[in-house]
Amino acid sequence: MRTILIIGPGGSGRTTVAAATALDAARAGVRTLVLSADRGDSLGAALGVATGGEPVRVLSHLTAWRPDATTGFRDDLAAFQDRASTVLDLLGAARLDTEEVTPLPGAEELTLLRALRDAALAEAHDLLVVDLPPTAQALALLALPEELRRYLRRLLPPERQAARALRPVLGRLAGVPMPAEWLYETTGRWDTELAAVEAVLADRRTAVRLVAEPGPAGADAVRDARLGLALRALPVESLVANRVLPEAAADDGWLGRLVGQQRKALGEWEGAARTVAHLGHDPRGADDLTALAVPPVNTAVSPVEWAVADRLTEDGVLVWHIPLPGALRDELDLVRRGDELVLAAGPFRRIVPLPSALRRCTVDGAALRDGELRIRFAPDPGLWPQGR
Repeated sequence: MRTILIIGPGGSGRTTVAAATALDAARAGVRTLVLSADRGDSLGAALGVATGGEPVRVLSHLTAWRPDATTGFRDDLAAFQDRASTVLDLLGAARLDTEEVTPLPGAEELTLLRALRDAALAEAHDLLVVDLPPTAQALALLALPEELRRYLRRLLPPERQAARALRPVLGRLAGVPMPAEWLYETTGRWDTELAAVEAVLADRRTAVRLVAEPGPAGADAVRDARLGLALRALPVESLVANRVLPEAAADDGWLGRLVGQQRKALGEWEGAARTVAHLGHDPRGADDLTALAVPPVNTAVSPVEWAVADRLTEDGVLVWHIPLPGALRDELDLVRRGDELVLAAGPFRRIVPLPSALRRCTVDGAALRDGELRIRFAPDPGLWPQGR
């Protein structure tokens, strides 16, 4: 299954482009599912069909789904209270009734990740179009599975789970209670679920469609989004310049000034953007979505590669090439910590494990050239295989 993640700043028409992209693919005979995390039914408004907690058939090859965060949150809370019943009883805590529970901030995004995983595992569709939240929230959401799995491994390392039979004995020797079995089981289940989401995001057939209105704010948003996506090694399938005004409006007072702004932004994007015209009204229904003429999904997009170049013979180093388009030298920060690299670029940060060969090396320097970070690693004589 191919997955297209739709990302753009708030108010850019992101949901409309997601609906139009899904409709275009479905009419070409591709079994398509479009997902949205929006609490309001903006997806249904664009499609002309109400959407909600259950998937709804829009066309013969198109299904829309807006997962219900409330139901999922209530189910998770009920399951947690059942597993932690002994602890809650000892503390004298009163259980919450599911009817009084409302989703916490971020529940919609977590529900969307779960729906993304379920849709990928079901293999009932050929294309999954995901309408993500506005850019900043979307980038944080895409980072969540990897970061949560790292936290779980630090808090409850897998090697500690191997001694389950010894826990009662260790508890008596230490004089303190050891973690209950349900805690390890819950952690294992969470790790498995997060790994499934992470696998979908890391799949070679997953790419991002960027949406922005051409203009100063849109250009800044695209620049930031490209950098954040590059740090997550997510390829951009296309850039959609949305709501482009007709050239005929160039002589029409304040509209002409907007046309000038759009021309400048499109020029900065150097023809890389696919334009979608402004219809003069908010698109509603299949006819309007068809009139937008969004570009078809690019199935030939190349995955982002973080390649390690062997320059031991020429320079005595290995060079890790990390594409970071739009990165600024003054906003880069690198920290080697054990077998991990802490990489910060602008407002974005990621902790990545080093490739196995680089773990036996020391950092020898780094440089940013032509939108690519190149980190040099020199072999550590005490760790490097002899004779290399």
